[in-house]
Amino acid sequence: MAGGSNFSFLLERDEGRYVLRRPPRPPLPPSAHDMVREARLQLALAQQGIRVPPIVAVGEDESVLGVPFYVMEFVEGTVVLDELPPVLDEPSARRAVALDLVDTLAAIHAVDIDAPGLQPFQRPGSYLERQVRRWQQLWGINATRDLPVPELGERVAAAIPEPLPNAVVHGDYRIGNVIVADDEPRIAAVLDWEMGAIGDPRADVGYLVATYMEPGGRPTALGSSPATAAEGFPSRAELVERYEQRTGRRVERLGWFEALAWWKAAVFCEAIYGRYVRGELGEAPQAARFEEGVPLMVESAFEALQGDSG
Repeated sequence: MAGGSNFSFLLERDEGRYVLRRPPRPPLPPSAHDMVREARLQLALAQQGIRVPPIVAVGEDESVLGVPFYVMEFVEGTVVLDELPPVLDEPSARRAVALDLVDTLAAIHAVDIDAPGLQPFQRPGSYLERQVRRWQQLWGINATRDLPVPELGERVAAAIPEPLPNAVVHGDYRIGNVIVADDEPRIAAVLDWEMGAIGDPRADVGYLVATYMEPGGRPTALGSSPATAAEGFPSRAELVERYEQRTGRRVERLGWFEALAWWKAAVFCEAIYGRYVRGELGEAPQAARFEEGVPLMVESAFEALQGDSG
């Protein structure tokens, strides 16, 4: 199975099915595609009851595949993208799974970040400032075109909000990065923890609503999960309201966090687009769409900044 940023491969053995996750071929940008770190974060979260795929092996020896990797159990279910699985045939089921998506995020943000497995992920200083610096640097590595991303980064950096208390942050939280169970409308597992960190939880809320296509709304620039436009899925405002109810935490400066989401998406999608242009991905329709999609993400980020109340 090809991935946009990293790659996942189905392994079928007599004793069951597994998934191997690995990065692209080197060279890789600094601090990106760290499979060992991603696996250790999930192992720590599993100890606190967070729904992640059970990890059975972590391969740090690069002589095996040429890169670090990890292997996890195969989780039955569906990743919702363009089409809805049978379990979401009814509008009530669609609403239920979307609310569970929010409840799952609230549970992630409630874990004990001082637990031994999560202490190595804590860093001094401002998470938001580190995010801004990192994505400014990554654009210089990932850029293939002349887009106003540096200007966008400067505007984001000039309006950083006051932080909330730290929590585990997924970094790419959306319905396209979870597995929906086959037997009932619930989230079976949360995938793709490459950008996981400890920081401001509003970063996940902003990313979720920015990339979420609501019923009656316009398509998002990422174009990743248009199936949520179907009747029954909640509005973006309802997702935020549910999150605030579950956490007791007000989501202020949401426009800034949506801008951060679109800026990040533009930077890492440009990296995928660059690999597509260089012929490293073969025929990859999703990557090809980033020719127009990345500029739309940049435009969406500027629009979100205009709506920021900070």
